[in-house]
Amino acid sequence: MNRQIGDIEALGVNEIAYKRGHRYLTLVYQIDEGRRRLLYVARDRTEKSLRGFFKTIPKSSLASLKFICTDMWRRYMNVIAECAADAVHVFDRFHVMKKMNEKINKVRAEESRQLKSQGKGELLKHSRWCLLKRRENLSEKQAVKMSELLKTNLRCVKAYMMREDFQRFWMYSSPAWAGKFLDQWCTRAMRSKIEPMKEMAGTLRRHRPILLNWFRARGEISNGSVEGMNIKAKLAIGKAFGFKSYETIEIALYHQLGKLPEPNQTHEFC
Repeated sequence: MNRQIGDIEALGVNEIAYKRGHRYLTLVYQIDEGRRRLLYVARDRTEKSLRGFFKTIPKSSLASLKFICTDMWRRYMNVIAECAADAVHVFDRFHVMKKMNEKINKVRAEESRQLKSQGKGELLKHSRWCLLKRRENLSEKQAVKMSELLKTNLRCVKAYMMREDFQRFWMYSSPAWAGKFLDQWCTRAMRSKIEPMKEMAGTLRRHRPILLNWFRARGEISNGSVEGMNIKAKLAIGKAFGFKSYETIEIALYHQLGKLPEPNQTHEFC
């Protein structure tokens, strides 16, 4: 690719599935305000995949790097700690809540199996999206079902209420108060006896400093910038039609999201 990189203040790192069978790409975006583009594509989602970015991009472009926004993938965290330790590492809010939804769904699935074995399967029938969506996004039918669920003492409903309570974390203006809330929430989750939520609390505790970095970056980077770029990347992959080789998808992604320079000459027809 022949393009000028220039200074970079904020990066977004994420993985995206491009084939069945757990085939992933590592994508690195520039998410500076007013300058959002794809900078790098690599196979898989390993440490080597991301380390290749830091070897490829000129050091002068990274000298101004202030923020890196990622999901909670441990291999990416390892590389960032090694290659960009001076930047403020932030977890993407979307992926934190996505991980929590995965835990809620795990509770729901386990409880649904238990209820079916007791002949009470109707209790959680059609409940998945009621529990995973925010209440304001529920359809009328889902809202009715959710109202019924809230009258029960099911573990998945308790997990749902814990997630709704956790949403308050993002509303704090002070990192100190947010940290206090986080600690209290994790303590309640550990005492809940709901194993997937206890696992979530353990994850949040381990990554407490990075979670609180979110408040240092608020107002500096857009909350939905990485997820917005991911949606565009998925659309670009979809437009590749039946050409699903890595090379074809890489070209499609760079041309649609990389903001490559226009050629100096256009083709002339005789």
